[in-house]
Amino acid sequence: MIMTASVSPASAATWPTANGSQAVTSTISVSGTKDYGMKRLYGSGDLGTGSQDEDQGPLLELAPGAVLKNVVIGSPAADGVHCLGSCTLQNVWWEDVGEDAATFLGSSSSNVYTVSGGGAKEADDKVFQFNGAGTLNVSDFAVRNFGTFVRSCGNCRTQYKRTINLDTIEATYKGGRIVGINTNYGDSATLRKITVVGDSGRKIVPCQKYTGNNTGKEPSKNGSDADGTYCRYAASDITYK
Repeated sequence: MIMTASVSPASAATWPTANGSQAVTSTISVSGTKDYGMKRLYGSGDLGTGSQDEDQGPLLELAPGAVLKNVVIGSPAADGVHCLGSCTLQNVWWEDVGEDAATFLGSSSSNVYTVSGGGAKEADDKVFQFNGAGTLNVSDFAVRNFGTFVRSCGNCRTQYKRTINLDTIEATYKGGRIVGINTNYGDSATLRKITVVGDSGRKIVPCQKYTGNNTGKEPSKNGSDADGTYCRYAASDITYK
């Protein structure tokens, strides 16, 4: 279960109380370590439309190597958080996801993006958008009311091989997919200790495989079974409650 005051797993119904609020009218650049002490940030002005526009800016843009911790992303959330390279998001909570909660960028295969603790809800489409290269590790995280929890970009102009590792995730219905990957680019997703809550019909797809492209077209699906190569998990890795 994910606790509001720490990075441990907790109840999907338990979300932190913000310690004050701050309007963000233009993207905040972050380098080094930034600890907001559980302050709520929300979009205002150009960042306050609350739209699903894919061209809108993020509330926070993290330089390579930056660490963002202990913050609540309120509503409007614009395009959330952008990581320009390796980054760490620790105990970050999204109350109402905008276009995406976080987008991971950067062209180096050595990039490592780490999400530890926190939660996100009310994502009409994606929670985490993986556009760059490298490895994304997400652990001790709660998500509810979402389209896709983690998506390897299906139609970016520049495509990469992407590795996704999910460990100790609580996903509360309703939702569409835990993870989506592109098999034709060599992506893989490893799922461990996934708890799915309230999905009696087992409608949430643990791992959706796609044939991605770099032309901007909608990618086609090509299966969703665990295969040990692209979708890596066993039945015992997913618990339904």
